[in-house]
Amino acid sequence: MTDLAAARAILETLVGFDTTSHLSNLALIEWVEAYLDRHGVPHRRVANHEGTKSNLLATVGPTVEGGAVLSGHTDVVPVDGQPWTSDPFAIVERDGRLYGRGTCDMKGFLALALAAVPDLVAANPRKPVHLAFSYDEEIGCLGAPGLIEVIHRELPKPAFVVVGEPTDMVAVNGHKGITYYSVRVTGHEAHSSQTQLGVSAIMEAVKLMSSLNDLAAKLEREADPTSPFTPKGATLTIGLVNGGTAGNILARECNFLFDLRCPHTLDAQVVLAPFFAEAAAMDAALKARHPEAGVSLRLQSNVPPFAPEPDGAAESFARRLAGDNGPPRAVSFATEAGQFQRSGLSTVLCGPGSIAQAHQPDEFVEISQMERGVNFMRRLTEWAASGD
Repeated sequence: MTDLAAARAILETLVGFDTTSHLSNLALIEWVEAYLDRHGVPHRRVANHEGTKSNLLATVGPTVEGGAVLSGHTDVVPVDGQPWTSDPFAIVERDGRLYGRGTCDMKGFLALALAAVPDLVAANPRKPVHLAFSYDEEIGCLGAPGLIEVIHRELPKPAFVVVGEPTDMVAVNGHKGITYYSVRVTGHEAHSSQTQLGVSAIMEAVKLMSSLNDLAAKLEREADPTSPFTPKGATLTIGLVNGGTAGNILARECNFLFDLRCPHTLDAQVVLAPFFAEAAAMDAALKARHPEAGVSLRLQSNVPPFAPEPDGAAESFARRLAGDNGPPRAVSFATEAGQFQRSGLSTVLCGPGSIAQAHQPDEFVEISQMERGVNFMRRLTEWAASGD
């Protein structure tokens, strides 16, 4: 049966691959492919356009309807500038915890799924278990759409999708969506004592950022008090700002990045409509002064929200495997779950570790969480073998 030692050994290997999103994940994918080959499990890649990164799709069992998809991303967030007390790409055990980048977000789940493969093969399952490993989740869930397209085109329809993001091994049935925009304001350089001769891109960008700040406060005031999220309403933050050349030069350019996170009850484009109108008006006004000046917006990513399902088929499935009888739960972070759900597949979040440790220096997953994950995979194997 699937055991903790096997899952830990695989986790050590997976963490050893630096799959920070700006790097390739192909070395990890090649290792997984070789592992699956040893167990006779068919698989295929779904690569990006450049061929520098790839999703991986594998099926254990018959190609029939009603299977379960175990979904997880292979990329991790950067460690640059974080005060790690050990090598982030090598597992270190301390006080019942396994430390390393990606241990909880979310290579711990990938390791559990892979550790279950030998038992799934031996069980001669009547229902298939599909492994769906993606790239570039951390920078906007960019890889999953191509993977989902192949699942719909080439596989009999699965019954459930379990996205193994860190939820403390309990079922989560909803999350907010996330919309990223980059904004570029272009001005006209001049000496800072001669403001009539130019346009400071920074001064103009500050006006737009102030409007976004006001919008963030409005969203907070108007949050539904019955919302299951924490914080309850939509949130808007500006995460990155840069621009300017020197203190005595009117800035030629200012760039900033913001993200808006909405529950499924709000449409991000409707929420942002007044800001879009303000940006368009500013663009026209700046161009009237200097043709090269203006404002441009670029959608970086638009990840759909994940909404509670009326029947909750995947949620019920995950609760049964996890031994979870708790209340309904929702989280504020975004995942690939909304993409799977939007494609018509019943979906749930359930995986080892806590989001509180994700993206942090000295990221860890508790060994007790991995043990619970091992039990989850054992029950999954029993389900696949029985076909119930």
